[in-house]
Amino acid sequence: MPSPTQHSANRLSDALSRLAKTASTRTAIQHSQESLKYQQTNKPAFKRIFLPGISENIRAMPNYIARSSVFAPIARGHRKMHDDAVFLRNERVVIKGSGKQLCEDHADVWMHAMYLQMTCPSGQRPVVNRADFLRALGRNTSGASYQWLHNAMKDLARFTLSIEATRTNGSLKYSFGNHPSSRVLAMLGGFDYDDELNEYTLYVDPRWTQIFGNREFTLIDWNTRLNMRYALSKSLQRLIGTSKDAEQRYSLQILKERAQYAGRMRDFKPALERAINELAELGLILSPRIETSRRGVEQAVWNRVSDEPQSA
Repeated sequence: MPSPTQHSANRLSDALSRLAKTASTRTAIQHSQESLKYQQTNKPAFKRIFLPGISENIRAMPNYIARSSVFAPIARGHRKMHDDAVFLRNERVVIKGSGKQLCEDHADVWMHAMYLQMTCPSGQRPVVNRADFLRALGRNTSGASYQWLHNAMKDLARFTLSIEATRTNGSLKYSFGNHPSSRVLAMLGGFDYDDELNEYTLYVDPRWTQIFGNREFTLIDWNTRLNMRYALSKSLQRLIGTSKDAEQRYSLQILKERAQYAGRMRDFKPALERAINELAELGLILSPRIETSRRGVEQAVWNRVSDEPQSA
């Protein structure tokens, strides 16, 4: 049996050991916090880029994204999960993505977030009041709308893309997320929300500057978009701006696949007719119609209005 002196020595040793562990834990936490702070403050800064034509009433979207089915004109409700799904594939670009299916409402949130980043001083992050953000989308400031916005922000932050694009000569233009050493590209790099100030601080991955670069973006008439009744109209508005052709033709099958419409063609066709007629009513296109090509393929045809904001 240990003597009282030995017992006191053991208790002192245990206490000192606990103190050492506590100090070690605190040091580890402090180092971790400092490391996190270092990583946050040393994230690549988004250098402001000049987009000709962008203004308070005009938003922008890279052509490849606007042509793709990343954003789909789907009805509210159940949205499927994508796992490296292909959203666009042609001889110049391949776009794949993972995350919860995004709709045209997400496109509105994303375009406004990118607008705020692009009009923010270079190297800074946009800070915006959530009520102001909703008003910019033409929405009310109810509790349900605040929750809708927060959910949309989370969906965009969790949705990732891998993109590889080549030039006309076949050389690589850029590649994100296609190789082990290349990080995927988040639709929205992240955000912080201040509960007391009701403000969002947005983080946009600076690599988006490459995708917007070389004037490869579509300009979107913002006020006209906010007045659209149909999500498919919004989807087609983005598509129209990616082509400089005065007359545009798209097969119904291609438009159906781009819209991620899983139903029957005979149900998609009237929805498409409503959308192109709305675009004509809003003055974005002329002479919208559905006709059969010489090869017997049903296609949607319209003429682009010359003064509509175009792909820059």
